[in-house]
Amino acid sequence: MSSSAAQKTEGEPELKRAIGPKLLLLFIIGDILGTGVYALTGQVAAEVGGAAWLPFLIAFAVALVTAFSYLELVTKYPQTAGAALYVHKAFGIHFVTFLVCFIVMCSGITSASTASQACAANFAAGFGLELAEPVVMAIALGFMLLVALVNFRGVSESVKTNVVLTLVELSGLLLVLFIGFGAILAGAADFSRVVLFDTPEDKSLLLAVSTATSLAFFAMVGFEDSVNMAEETRDPSRIFPPIMLTGLGIAAVIYVLVSIVAVAVVPIGELANNSTPLVTVVQTAAPDFPIADLLPFISMFAVANTALINMMMASRLLYGMSRQGVLPAFLGRVHERRRTPWSAIVFTTLLAFGLIVYVTLAPESPVVVVLGGTTSLLLLAVFAVVNATVLVLRRDRVEHRHFRAGRVLPVIGIVACLWLVLPFSSGRAVEQYQIAVGLLVIGVVLWAITWFSHGRKAAELDPDRVDRVD
Repeated sequence: MSSSAAQKTEGEPELKRAIGPKLLLLFIIGDILGTGVYALTGQVAAEVGGAAWLPFLIAFAVALVTAFSYLELVTKYPQTAGAALYVHKAFGIHFVTFLVCFIVMCSGITSASTASQACAANFAAGFGLELAEPVVMAIALGFMLLVALVNFRGVSESVKTNVVLTLVELSGLLLVLFIGFGAILAGAADFSRVVLFDTPEDKSLLLAVSTATSLAFFAMVGFEDSVNMAEETRDPSRIFPPIMLTGLGIAAVIYVLVSIVAVAVVPIGELANNSTPLVTVVQTAAPDFPIADLLPFISMFAVANTALINMMMASRLLYGMSRQGVLPAFLGRVHERRRTPWSAIVFTTLLAFGLIVYVTLAPESPVVVVLGGTTSLLLLAVFAVVNATVLVLRRDRVEHRHFRAGRVLPVIGIVACLWLVLPFSSGRAVEQYQIAVGLLVIGVVLWAITWFSHGRKAAELDPDRVDRVD
């Protein structure tokens, strides 16, 4: 961080360290659980058949390796800014820091857009409706508008609130497991499907598993957000390593069990490309079970929470970059009465609208595959950089003890993340790259406009303050 940045923060009160192990664990689990498993289990099954649990397991392994890198960095630099701060410390190039910030922001928008589509699909399933694509798109757009209005009014996010949301999300998954295992024990399921690979004709087994893993990885993201709680965590150097690894492990176990139950209960042909896979699992396993009717609405709640958190994050990052002079000033306007960054909220919502319309009308791939896959594509690129950053920052010594990821794991993380990013190895739909590049072009154009308007003077982006609304 530059000396000017240090002067800015000097004399300011520190954040209250109120988060202990239990609250941090629930925060991490709640951030990981959500749209991915509720919406994409069917899409994963479409790639690998009954072995849908395998991509989730591999995605967990990739996330775990990257989590080791994050743990070294967050215990070494227990500040709130996350990947942007680490990259800035490693390379000190403000444009690179800006790109990381903007990519993270874009991942929030694509994640929220995925959630909007999942919410629309579960809305239709909850009321037993068969809706045409334009109607589903209209519901998704309406949902994003509602998220924007809530965001504009101002939402006081706290870890304790997240505990309640986590328990609701978790209840839906436990309901699926309870009913699904009941059907398996009653002999109403075919457990042999769990080891059956059924890949598309145009893909090898390796490519099909890679494609499914690149999609399943969307369900594992969220653990990286916890590093933003470092300044509010008691003794982060001691607490973070066991808690983050435990949270990832719990999420992985739930995902693997849910995917096993799904393919055992529902024939693969019905599960593949299903927009509400877990609802189908419950309806197939226990059509007369009264509580089963609640799952679509629990799913809506889970994905709505994901969307709101991501859009809040995206609008605050955009606002922060504008306030620091690396994006146009109009994106940094704050509503006088609500004290929320209204122009950034409008801009990020319009981007989400554009994504929803585009993926509904243009691509041949399922909407959630394109948007969810784009989210994992963006974050995997950031994770590859973070794994490299660990190695670069080994030369930077700190006085306190901290977690060490070793030398081998970060290299494995770089290779694994790049494998799931590159088109020849990941098998991603081309639309995912088109959207990612399009979003980056928007960011670079806005950055260039600001750069020229400031007389080609490079602004200094302070990643430790970029997501804070004054």
